[in-house]
Amino acid sequence: MAPNNKSALTNLLRDLWSEGKVEMVETYIAENYTIRHDPGDPWHGQTLDREGYRNRLLASREPFPDQKFQVVEMVAEGDKVAVSWMWEGTHKGNLGDIPATGKVIKMSGLTIYSFEGGKASGHWQIIDRLSVYRQLAGQPE
Repeated sequence: MAPNNKSALTNLLRDLWSEGKVEMVETYIAENYTIRHDPGDPWHGQTLDREGYRNRLLASREPFPDQKFQVVEMVAEGDKVAVSWMWEGTHKGNLGDIPATGKVIKMSGLTIYSFEGGKASGHWQIIDRLSVYRQLAGQPE
């Protein structure tokens, strides 16, 4: 099952998060998706249905509509897949109270996804949000 989950996650990151294909949420996301740990994320600690996940995807991509994820490493065991990744996007929309700057922003993170029946059912994540705000402010990383 683990190799199939790795493939599903690779496709999820490409189709949903990098390409913004919200119509494919049902393909990759279980009926309920729990954000177990994601400090700084407005959905931290919540369980979303697919419509809630779709709304989160749209809202998260809005400030960086050209965002792209690059998988660095992926490890799978049982129903879990851990992925380290690099992310890049152009700040083209408001991020909270920060208006669009046009700057290309980069960050990294590590996410552990849970799967049920071949679909993602939640995650535990750590990302470098501080470097995003420093880049937006023109400070060194």
